[in-house]
Amino acid sequence: MVTRPEMNDLREQVRLSARPANPGTRLSALRKKLTRRARPDHSQVLRRTIQLAFLFLNVWLGVAFYFWVRRMETGAPARIVVRPAGVEGWLPIAGLMNLKYWLMTGCVPASHPAALFLLVSFLAIAFLFRKAFCSWLCPVGTFSEYLWRAGRQTFGRSFQVPRWLDLPMRSLKYLLLGFFAWAIANMTPDAIERFMHSPYGAVADVRMLNFFRDLGHTTAIVLGALVIASALVQNFWCRYLCFYGALLGLTSLLSPLRIRRSEPACIDCAKCAKACPSALPVDKLVTIKSAECTGCMECVAVCPAEGALQLALVPWTRSPNHGRLPAWAMAGGIAVLFFGIIGYAKTAGYWNGDVPNYIYRQLVPHASELNTR
Repeated sequence: MVTRPEMNDLREQVRLSARPANPGTRLSALRKKLTRRARPDHSQVLRRTIQLAFLFLNVWLGVAFYFWVRRMETGAPARIVVRPAGVEGWLPIAGLMNLKYWLMTGCVPASHPAALFLLVSFLAIAFLFRKAFCSWLCPVGTFSEYLWRAGRQTFGRSFQVPRWLDLPMRSLKYLLLGFFAWAIANMTPDAIERFMHSPYGAVADVRMLNFFRDLGHTTAIVLGALVIASALVQNFWCRYLCFYGALLGLTSLLSPLRIRRSEPACIDCAKCAKACPSALPVDKLVTIKSAECTGCMECVAVCPAEGALQLALVPWTRSPNHGRLPAWAMAGGIAVLFFGIIGYAKTAGYWNGDVPNYIYRQLVPHASELNTR
């Protein structure tokens, strides 16, 4: 029979054995051994180079389009400056309407066809390479990224929207996408063709330019507020309001590419989660399936452990690097899709619309006065 003193001794031995001799002993026992990466990561240098190149391309298109519009407004000879069809990439609604028309009729639309081919190229990129358009090509996304980086340098951090408010705000872009999808779904191909060939539809790109040329006080205040919010909150516009990104995000759910984490190689430093612009819990998941993932590879770039985090095509079954897609292959694939689809449209004669210059000369000076009727 165990006496009371003996029972007390047993309890004391159990208590002492459960307490580590050194406060750091338990942490060091749990900490995984780090195998550092053999090669430095250059994915972000490559991505930002492509971002800036595409931003420069859009600036060039905007300047060329502005001078073309001015020649149409003043009646000067238009042969010196040609209308750049690439500006139709800024007409996502026209692209969606033309996509439905093309799918329903099998015919390439004659009005704003470049909007269709640009949308198809962006959807193809999202299908194969996640929502890479947003983080590798989109000029608004590039501007937004540099805004929040500047804000972080100024204020020392980016401000976070409370979790209870973040989810409802993220749904706004999907609600906007749903509204436009519903409106277009209720249009017949004949109705789309009539709208696109109407005076209003023909100069939709000119009206877009005039929107920024003739900013009212209210519009200027709203745009200023968006700029401030984008500097304070990481990717504010892209995260909460961009319905174009919502469409590409839903498409990216079908992508074979995923950010994948190897649990044996991961040292649980959580650097990947802190670096993720979409605030995804990369350090807690094995596979990132979220529509918010833009394929920017920032999480991969900051990971210090060899083989712990990769952008991969298939589940890792043989080794941590099985199916890995390097950044240069990602960039090359994006370029092939983008220039390949546009090159096909140009060589096949589908790139430019069918509106002649003499019609533009009549419509462009009065673009802001036109309505949908």
